[in-house]
Amino acid sequence: MEPVLTSPESSLRPPSAASHAWSVAGLLLAASDALQARLGAVTVRGELSGFTRASSGHCYFNLKDSDGQAAMLRCAMFRRAASLLEFRPSDGQQVELRGRIAVYEARGELQCVVEAMLPLGAGTLYELFLRLKAKLQAIGLFDAHRKRALPARPRTLGVVSSLQAAALHDVLTAVARRAPHVRVVVYPSAVQGADAPAQLVHAIEVANARAEVDTLLVCRGGGSMEDLWSFNDEQVVRAIAASRIPVVCGVGHETDFTLAELAADLRAPTPTAAAELATPVRAEELARLSRLHDQARLAVQRQLDLREQRLDLLALQFGRPARWLAPQQASLHTLRRRADIAVARQLSARQAVLSAWQHRQQAISRTALGRPAQHLDALAIRLHALDPHQVLARGYTWLSDDGGRPVTSGAGLRAGDRLQAQWADARAHVQVLNVRPDRPLDGSAPEGGAFTDGTSAGGAT
Repeated sequence: MEPVLTSPESSLRPPSAASHAWSVAGLLLAASDALQARLGAVTVRGELSGFTRASSGHCYFNLKDSDGQAAMLRCAMFRRAASLLEFRPSDGQQVELRGRIAVYEARGELQCVVEAMLPLGAGTLYELFLRLKAKLQAIGLFDAHRKRALPARPRTLGVVSSLQAAALHDVLTAVARRAPHVRVVVYPSAVQGADAPAQLVHAIEVANARAEVDTLLVCRGGGSMEDLWSFNDEQVVRAIAASRIPVVCGVGHETDFTLAELAADLRAPTPTAAAELATPVRAEELARLSRLHDQARLAVQRQLDLREQRLDLLALQFGRPARWLAPQQASLHTLRRRADIAVARQLSARQAVLSAWQHRQQAISRTALGRPAQHLDALAIRLHALDPHQVLARGYTWLSDDGGRPVTSGAGLRAGDRLQAQWADARAHVQVLNVRPDRPLDGSAPEGGAFTDGTSAGGAT
């Protein structure tokens, strides 16, 4: 049976009564032709979103309503028209497009085939990005002096990303390839949508509270500016800046840029690059260890060679001990003789000094002992001279009253007083018969005394 060929014109005709239905391709082609016939060439303004340039040179993107309406138009700009662009389109830009409306049959989607594009300025989302960037930059969250160096050889890496994200798989693959000995801890979080900012902040805070990783990777794959907007959230940026753990931020592709990357300690162009920047290459580390091992081995061998050479030299020097002992013995004998002479001289000098001190001490002792003896003799003589018995032996008499008190003056005597008289060889009791005062030769009153010259004051009883 031969195939039946149909022309495009036949597919545009309404279905006949026999077929009762459109074919999918015919319906989409009819819709596309109807739109082009109805609208023709159109000019539309909007905001670029999700702009990508394929390897073929074709460009694909979305055009959002610039007035904030929830409307979006898929667009395609083929290589011929894209090569005529005089600027580099990027997400968030306001542009004006000229093209035609068509239906992409492969997916049944409405799209605009763009023939020309003119820039109009930044879109509302991009303007918000710039305002937030200026605000956070003014308070110093992006300052270079806040950036910290990453650990050169981390033991554990933390990854903040979605468990379903391709970025997580890229990070794990890069770590396993470069440094399989490094442990990876994943802190799961949404990376897109309304709940993403709060979850990202929570994951970063949990990582800091647990303090189990050396470096923290915040990762997400590429996307439009809207898809990556969670990483422009102010709370996320502040959480990254406040992290006590060094943070590497790898969000999107190399051309994507977020505020979280500005606040991080290091920006990576892709999630894979973030893993590579945070981990050393295992092969390079092993090579470095090998070099250090070789250097240490050579240093130890060099020291051993030097010590062995020194031992050999000492062994040659001590080959004949007698040759070394003879000069030492002679020197020792000389030192011993000099020591004996010096000791003898010292002893002689010390003995002479000691003898001189001994003679001097004896002389001082004799002098010190002679003076007290002479003094004692003088005191004995004086004591003997003052002995009352000696006075009595010379003829004097000691008079005292009945109470034993000495009578030193006759002025107080009265006739009839009884006294005691003491001589050198006897004692007597006497009674005063009368009292006659005597005048001394110089006319003064006589001094009383206990001794008399032998004249009795009265008769003995």
